[in-house]
Amino acid sequence: MSGYVLAIDQGTTSTRAIVFDGEMKIAGAGQKEFRQIYPRSGWVEHDPEEIWDSVISTIKMAIREARITAKDIAALGITNQRETVVVWERESGKPIHNAIVWQDRRTASYCDKLKRQDLEKTFTKKTGLLLDPYFSGTKLSWLLANVKGARARAAKGELCFGTVDTFLIWRLTGGKVFATDATNASRTLMYNIADNTWDRDLLDILRVPVAMLPEVKDCADDFGTTEKAIIGAEIPILGVAGDQHAATIGQACFEPGMMKSTYGTGCFALLNTGSDMVRSKNRLLTTIAYRLNGETTYALEGSIFIAGAAVQWLRDGLGIIDTASRTGELADAADPTQEVYLVPAFTGLGAPHWDANARGAIFGLTRNSGPKEFARAALEAVCYQSRDLLDAMHKDWKGGVESTVLRVDGGMVASDWTMQRLADILDAPVDRPVILETTALGAAWLAGSKAGVWPDRVGFAKSWKRDRRFEPSLDEKTRAAKLKGWRSAIKRTLADV
Repeated sequence: MSGYVLAIDQGTTSTRAIVFDGEMKIAGAGQKEFRQIYPRSGWVEHDPEEIWDSVISTIKMAIREARITAKDIAALGITNQRETVVVWERESGKPIHNAIVWQDRRTASYCDKLKRQDLEKTFTKKTGLLLDPYFSGTKLSWLLANVKGARARAAKGELCFGTVDTFLIWRLTGGKVFATDATNASRTLMYNIADNTWDRDLLDILRVPVAMLPEVKDCADDFGTTEKAIIGAEIPILGVAGDQHAATIGQACFEPGMMKSTYGTGCFALLNTGSDMVRSKNRLLTTIAYRLNGETTYALEGSIFIAGAAVQWLRDGLGIIDTASRTGELADAADPTQEVYLVPAFTGLGAPHWDANARGAIFGLTRNSGPKEFARAALEAVCYQSRDLLDAMHKDWKGGVESTVLRVDGGMVASDWTMQRLADILDAPVDRPVILETTALGAAWLAGSKAGVWPDRVGFAKSWKRDRRFEPSLDEKTRAAKLKGWRSAIKRTLADV
């Protein structure tokens, strides 16, 4: 059997498909962006048909670049933007509404209503999550309430709900498989992560019929076979994980205490806590890191909504940079006497603040502030927010996280300036891997190992290679002063202050 494995990495702003060879190296890739739809302030949607089209076209690009045929692929793995909600007709497969994206804040008032009913503790105990518009449950409830006849149709079993992985599995298998994996289920606000089952009490609160929910499988499992007519061969789908969980796997963070942080549109840090389901006292999330062979591994997660998106804002919103890759160069040339702070709360603040109503702010501007200072502030904001997460993890878990080396991935980590500043602000080493496409690699490993063409967990962990380690070099006095300024900026940005 061939060692080629295809990974679909369906992200927030683009879709990538990557073919890995038997040595787990990239043989071919394709990428395609798709529309971001903003019906109102704070609302974010995607067209599921555009997502589907981007998946098919990038698969063809990747196979073509790898100079193979679809028949040469042994297995397929899927990783995806989490929490984003798709609802479609079971009979036709046609979506009933645009997908509501994880960044969307339209259900903020509904979340506040549930909090006033003292229900947040119930949701947190069962799901490890907080009542925030970020998660799927309230978005799904909104769709059922606002699309005519949707709730009644869902109760009859006529509609299917899924995160993006489930929608893609349904389409790829020609509607034969309706399933998700434990990591994606754990982000819905409807899944009991201790019992590993959909929670009837939470479904009743959200008024979501169980008939519209998918089967929940392990991350490495049988998710059916692709229809030959779709991509040219019947390929077994053997691996599925939400993007941050796939990145954790791709970084080989299999042992308790290992930590990864992905810097893409947002920033997401996961700390492996093993079989220990740590209950955060610092407003971090308790989540499923992965589930293999029926055994659940848990993690603490900190979610930052805006990371690379702040750089996109500099480029597309303000027009002060022409390419994102120039940001580090500009930041390096910024005036060191100016301390400009950007709090990128464009869609609220995530962990550990969880303020859905906060909005972005800039502090410390002078007449001399310009594109260089804005560039530095945007990159440093990512570093400061990462420090907030690490501090919260220190408080929640005493399993040795103080000495943790952070493994990083995502588009922003290609910037040496940003990674050095991250190490400086964290006061901890930062490791950048040789293969930066760790999210796709994680999905590919799930599928390849399940197919028996790639190494097992131990062998895969041994194959992880570091490109460069960034050691902290900033003196403590300067670091403390910069952090003091950041914390002041955060305090002044929070909506309830």
